[in-house]
This record gives sequence, structure tokens and C-alpha cells, in this order.
Amino acid sequence: MNVRRSAAALAAVAALGTAAAPAALADEASPSPSGTLPSGLYGKTDPKFDGVFRQSYALLAQDATGVTPATKAVDWLTGQQCGSGGFAAYRADADVPCDSKAQVDSNSTAAAVQALAALGGEKKAVDKGVAWLKSVQNQDGGWGYTPGLPSDANSTGIVIGALAAAGEKPATAKSQKGRTPLDALTKLAMDCGKDGGAFGLADAKSGKLAPNADATAAGVLGGLGKGLVVSAPKKDAAAPKCVKAASADQAAANGTGYLIDALGKSGHLTSSLPGSTDKPDVGNTADAVVALAAAGQGEQAEKSAQWLAGNSADWAKQGGPAAYAQLVFAAHAAGLDPRDFGGADLVKQLNATGPAPRAQAADEEKDKDDDGSGVSVWWIVGVGLAAGAGIGFLLSGRKKNQL
Repeated sequence: MNVRRSAAALAAVAALGTAAAPAALADEASPSPSGTLPSGLYGKTDPKFDGVFRQSYALLAQDATGVTPATKAVDWLTGQQCGSGGFAAYRADADVPCDSKAQVDSNSTAAAVQALAALGGEKKAVDKGVAWLKSVQNQDGGWGYTPGLPSDANSTGIVIGALAAAGEKPATAKSQKGRTPLDALTKLAMDCGKDGGAFGLADAKSGKLAPNADATAAGVLGGLGKGLVVSAPKKDAAAPKCVKAASADQAAANGTGYLIDALGKSGHLTSSLPGSTDKPDVGNTADAVVALAAAGQGEQAEKSAQWLAGNSADWAKQGGPAAYAQLVFAAHAAGLDPRDFGGADLVKQLNATGPAPRAQAADEEKDKDDDGSGVSVWWIVGVGLAAGAGIGFLLSGRKKNQL
């Protein structure tokens, strides 16, 4: 469930099975030549690593805010699906059938399933996507980023969200050995004490699990059987206590406590890279807000969402569609207005990165005529991929091998 990180980092992580999802971090991106991208695609950077992922996030965020996406935007996404039912990160020529070189992955497929299930009218595509996900389930019950990679909390969490969105019960999705996704998440949960009950992300060299905030956010959502869009809790749940995780429910409770402690008094998570100073991690904080709301921790979710409202504008402008969508998910989960998020209209900003939604197309065309430009408003963004620690992507620190 992540949206930021460098392609190089992602490649290293994927090769070793330490999973994460695509990201949209601008400083690692390479803008695509003008006029070469499909008109139905959101974002204007090279979609090679995150086209399906960012499109799915954009459509899901629009749906969550009552916006009806452009038909060509939905058609672009469904057109990316392979005959097997899986989705690759991006297919430049969707008219060419997928072959063994098409690197379909669990994160792109799960994100697409969640978006198409929410939009409705795409049952065939949703069912095919779910069938593919089940066909590549690991024997421990979970999923890695691509078939054959070890299970990780990020991939397993977002797939559980897809199953739930499609009306499936994660507890009944069993591998040939009878393991479920919830079994896999329980194994990926770390001990209380120094690990704080977090979900772990595997080290690229040793493969050893280490506590990771974004993996924890994904694990909490998965353990609770939730997808990327959750509603603000009506009342706060009791503060979680960390005890040995014998079930996914307890692992999710432990992970919730870890996130609360990690957010601390500042209300935001911090990321650090070798040779650089620590700095606020906007993307992972957004993921944490959604996870905390799903766990019934409304007060902390709102506190962190308020921090995001005042500190995310530059990050979102740089990150593009997936970043705007992450903030929409966080605002929605915390009970804040995504159309007035720290003074910014996240929905309008998201819509401006792609084709005008059906419900607003007429108004946007009128605006073009008024200013005489006839040119759509696009944010120039960068694209990267997720890996390691700290979307957030994985980035979401919520994100591998060249997809």
C-alpha cells in the first residue's frame, strides 16, 4: 500500500522478497515525453513502475468523495488487465496479450480490484483479479509483491483489502496447505518489547524482519479485514495493550499501539535515509492515519490528519495523483473535509491530474473556454517505487524489482 520510493530501492527489495508497493516520489521520477501518455491516465510522469497503482488510487479516492470518474479513465484501468486476471504495473500496449514477460504483481492487482469494486459495473474484471490473486497465494497464506516472493505485510494487507472489497472473506481464502492471509500476517507480526508489536519488513540483505511503520499500517488494515477507504470511528476504542500475537486480531491491536507510540507527541512519523537527517514522513503518516481510524483510534487519527493538513501541500504537489489520493484517504478516515484540507481542495487537485470526471466535465470545459487556454491542468510529478524502510511507500516505506 505504498506510494513513494526509488525504483532502484524497489528493485533491490523485490529481488529479495521484502515487498512494498509502488510509489510516487518525484525526485526519483523521470517525466514522460509530452503527448506520449494515454489521455485516460492520471499523472504525467513515466508510468512504467506505478501506472496501474496510481490510477487505482486516483479512481478510488474520487469514488470515496462522491466524484464519478471519466469513462476513459476507468476504461484505461480495465484495459491494463491481463487475460490471467492479474495487472502489471504498466502495459504500454494493452492490445498486445500478456506473455511471460508481463510482470504482473499482487499490489497493482489488489489496488485495481479495490478501485473497480468500489466503482461498480466491473464485476467481471474484479472476479478475474480475485481469481488471479488466489492462484498466486503463498503456502503460508500470504502474498509477496510478485508470485514466488516471500509473503510480506504490505502485499498481504492490500490483497486482504481487495478480497474484502470483492465480498470475499479473507479467513476463507486458504492456500493448498490450509493457511489463510490472517495466518500469514500473524507470522509477520513482531514481539512486544523492543519491537513494540510492529509488523516487520525484511532486510534486503539478511532477510531478517525489522519493525516498519508502513508495513505495520498495512498489517493493521489487513488484520482488521479493511481496505484503503475507511470511515472515521464513531467513538474511540480502548487503548490497545501489547501481548503475544496468537491471532491477526491481536497482531493488529499490537500494531495499532506501535503506530500510536511512533507518532508520539508530534503526530507524524519520521523517515531517515543513510547519510541524511531525519525528516517528517508524510506518506507513511497518511497510511498510519487510515490504519488508526480502522482500529477505532479516532483521536490520534484526527491529530495526525491535522498535522498532514498543515504540512503536506508540497509533498502532494510533487507526488501527484497517488499522493493526493493518500491524503484523501487520510482525511476521510479522520472525519476531515478533503475539499478543505489545510485550505487545500484535495479533490480538485486530484481531478486536475487527469481527465475531467464525468460529473464535473462540463464545468471544467467551461473553465477552459473562459481562460482561453484549452489546456488541461496537470501537475508535473515524479514516479518512483517503494522499498526498504520509510508507501512510506516503503515509501508507504504502504511500497522491488523492475516491475
